[in-house]
Amino acid sequence: MSLRQRFASLDLTLVVITIGFVAFGLIMLLSASGPTAFQQTGDSLFFVKRQILSGIIPGLIGFLFFALVDYRRFRPLAFFALFVSLALLILVYVPGLGIKINGAHGWLRIGPITFQPSELVKFTFLIYLAAWLEKRQGASAHDTQTGLLPFLCAVGAVMLLLIFQPDTGSMAVIVGTALMLYFLSGAPITWFVSLCALGGGLLGLLLKLSPYRAARFMTFLHPELDPKGVGYHINQAILAIGSGGWFGLGYGHSRQKYLYLPEVASDSISAVMGEELGFLFMAGIITLFGFMIWRCFKIARESSDPFGMYLAAGVGIWLTIQSLLNVGSMTGLLPITGVTLPFISHGGSAMTVMLSAMGLVAGIPRVRRVGK
Repeated sequence: MSLRQRFASLDLTLVVITIGFVAFGLIMLLSASGPTAFQQTGDSLFFVKRQILSGIIPGLIGFLFFALVDYRRFRPLAFFALFVSLALLILVYVPGLGIKINGAHGWLRIGPITFQPSELVKFTFLIYLAAWLEKRQGASAHDTQTGLLPFLCAVGAVMLLLIFQPDTGSMAVIVGTALMLYFLSGAPITWFVSLCALGGGLLGLLLKLSPYRAARFMTFLHPELDPKGVGYHINQAILAIGSGGWFGLGYGHSRQKYLYLPEVASDSISAVMGEELGFLFMAGIITLFGFMIWRCFKIARESSDPFGMYLAAGVGIWLTIQSLLNVGSMTGLLPITGVTLPFISHGGSAMTVMLSAMGLVAGIPRVRRVGK
């Protein structure tokens, strides 16, 4: 098949939406990050330049690679993907490789390259899980010995390593995606409810053992508590969105981005977006995310094999959870977890991995259409 035919056989709707989100994200980042970038580096375009070089360019390369290569080639690499997932999360503790930022062992530096392993694990662990579910379809995947226990061991290992970093946001995305995908594979609803209850219990224990997480959770319940301390972030985010009203203050006219709102380039960019563009525009962006997610599930439903179905559905679930966590935390509906808004927030690792994952989903229909 020629390269032109391969491009034509991709899901062009998903390709266009993805490119549109990346372009909009760059425009939004240009406005949101300027004051912080100038204050930190003297260059108001610093975060925009870094997003292009470390996120968008490698991400587009990853998008094209995974879109044009037959996704079935990744099935034999499932166990290797699990090994890579666990190894990356362990390497962050190795002196000389791991980097501790803001109290978290969440980064690796290999030569000139610095990246966040938990972002890559969202993708590699999904590949493993999709192949595992395909191999153990039916009773085997949902038997206690051959299905539930191996599933819990794999998910539990990843979860524990992320807790120790700590990276609660990535843990929520990965574990949530795994549980939903396992449920969609046909697992009994009683198991799903039981696992959710177990997760709730573990979260309660985690809050009890971690005073900082407990304080963040209490701030979510009562944002008025400690407005100049732990509650500062959520209060400034709500103030930003509230001041935007229905139609916003206008692009570039955010007040909170002038060193009032923390993490304006990454976690809080949706708050700046709400302040500048307003509630109606935010609702439109959320609707477009919903359409992209629906497209992933449509591709999953029409996939020619279970492996492709689980991959596409998994990316759709991942996108759903991560978007909801970011927007929900900035509006006070969910605790702040430090999760970025896909395609829009600053973050080279997150952008590269998410674009690669979307390329994989966009290429799945090609196998159904042409068989190769």
